[in-house]
Amino acid sequence: MTSYIYAKQFYFEDVVKGPGYLPILESGVFGEFQEERPTDGSIIDYATYSIAPGLVDTHIHGYKGADVMDNDVEGLKTISAGLPSCGVTSYLPTTLTASRELLNDVCQTIGDNAASIPGAKIRGIFLEGPFFSEIHKGAQNPKYMGDPKSEILDEWQQKANGWVKKIAIAPERDGAVDFIKHAVKEDIYVALAHTDATYEECKNAVEAGANIFVHTYNGMRGLHHREPGVVGAALTLPNEFDVFDELICDGHHVHPVAANIVMNCCGRHRTALITDCMRAGGLGECESTLGEFDVIVKDGTARLKHNGSLAGSILELIQGVQNVVKWGIATPHEALLMASLVPAKSVGIDDVCGHLEPGYAADFIVLDDDLQLQATYLDGKAYFEK
Repeated sequence: MTSYIYAKQFYFEDVVKGPGYLPILESGVFGEFQEERPTDGSIIDYATYSIAPGLVDTHIHGYKGADVMDNDVEGLKTISAGLPSCGVTSYLPTTLTASRELLNDVCQTIGDNAASIPGAKIRGIFLEGPFFSEIHKGAQNPKYMGDPKSEILDEWQQKANGWVKKIAIAPERDGAVDFIKHAVKEDIYVALAHTDATYEECKNAVEAGANIFVHTYNGMRGLHHREPGVVGAALTLPNEFDVFDELICDGHHVHPVAANIVMNCCGRHRTALITDCMRAGGLGECESTLGEFDVIVKDGTARLKHNGSLAGSILELIQGVQNVVKWGIATPHEALLMASLVPAKSVGIDDVCGHLEPGYAADFIVLDDDLQLQATYLDGKAYFEK
């Protein structure tokens, strides 16, 4: 039997509709939105709330004590089970720079199990590294960094049974352009990250097919008036190419003014809110780890114990949505798009998530007027309720 979500407004891609009714068919997918009260089926009443697509986190390492690099199916289940409480219904489990062998194993574990893990849906693997620059290593281990090799990527993809969706590299590394062309040919999206590249090196990479700047401003050469660098490329190339900029909007990684500059330069339709959340997300202040490094979580940040550098975040994606609205740099509609459809588009999964349109899986969130999460639905069924 069809059920109908009744709410005062619904966040579609181009417009906010409502009040009205959004059908959920027996198959767990959306039907066509309607304003008139239905004469059949049951009504789920959210009259004082808003409905938005489930959020899509395309850059997340862990949550609730589990990390993708643990290479553990139970850990993946923990992450997927926890993310709906952050409004996330789809995500890309994200690796760290590590040995080729460990990444082989992690890719195989995810590839063998992703389709059967309940909770937030795994949509592919994001390989963050290891083809980075030691100059901007951040919380990544430089011991494993080197030049990109297509045959290594092919090996990871084979181990993953085709689940590798995205890989981040430093475009100044030898062989980067040929590597990018190969990855794109294999339907793998290429991002630029942890890099000291020049503007021209970034542009060459984008012309070869790279389309994402990872956590813009962080782990990259900054903007200089005589050498625009990676930041200069991130601010300008989206106007010329089909390119997206990631932002971590926790108030620690990027100042609100700097975040607004990205949004104004490349457009909110090309700005993807991500978390870069590590295993300590959802645990409060504690001591934790990121890869092989000890981390201290305090005052809303995760920092490496040995040098104080930021080590990912403990941000929940719904908090990023709330922050950009609170900072006055995005409307609720823009903020929700930047945390759902835009990241989905950046890695080509907008055909399965990020929409409230007919035929899409009924993965959605229920929000109050302050964008506080009230419930998260997967395939039309409540998975998390406040």
